[in-house]
Amino acid sequence: KNAYRVLLTRARQGMVIVVPPGDSADPTRNPEFYDPTFECLRSVGFTAI
Repeated sequence: KNAYRVLLTRARQGMVIVVPPGDSADPTRNPEFYDPTFECLRSVGFTAI
């Protein structure tokens, strides 16, 4: 229970979401999935760093 509260406290201070670029040569990074996900996050205000 306490660890959950600590996690929430840290999340309010900042969060990084990693969305790797799509790569058609890598079956685990299908561009049809990753690229629209990245664009969706950008469209709702996420900043790319």
